[in-house]
Amino acid sequence: MKALLLIRHAKSSWDTPSQKDFDRPLNDRGHHDAYAMAERLLDKGIKIDAFISSTANRALSTARYFAKKYNVSEHDIIKASELYEAPFDVFYDVIRKVDNKFDSIAIFAHNPGITAFANDLTKTRIDNMPTCGIFAIQTNIKNWKDFEDATKTFWFVDYPKLKE
Repeated sequence: MKALLLIRHAKSSWDTPSQKDFDRPLNDRGHHDAYAMAERLLDKGIKIDAFISSTANRALSTARYFAKKYNVSEHDIIKASELYEAPFDVFYDVIRKVDNKFDSIAIFAHNPGITAFANDLTKTRIDNMPTCGIFAIQTNIKNWKDFEDATKTFWFVDYPKLKE
């Protein structure tokens, strides 16, 4: 059994309009939400074996909060530059390359690609993946290379403004 958690980066800052999109940092709410959502996942006992992130500042910063909460060094975050502005099919390419020793992975990326990818996985649909939102699925495979054609089951969705 394998599990995939898709996590959209937390809220980013637009304080410097001339700043390149790739370089935008998290804003105050983004820092708060990334910490809170990582803590929420850990409190629920959700396991994450590998953290895979777009190399854009806001995605990598979000991944760092989750990794830190899970006592994983930021140096162990797998950086996938192709996840920046990625269409949904690129997500399959990234997943196909994941080491099979990892049973539960978290991918940190961006809209609109992350929403399109989430909607391609199961019959469960979302209109828009919120910032720091999590869309999770499970699949009964042993090898990540089999992920694309495997039957996937919706597990849960969570995001900062969702009340439990």
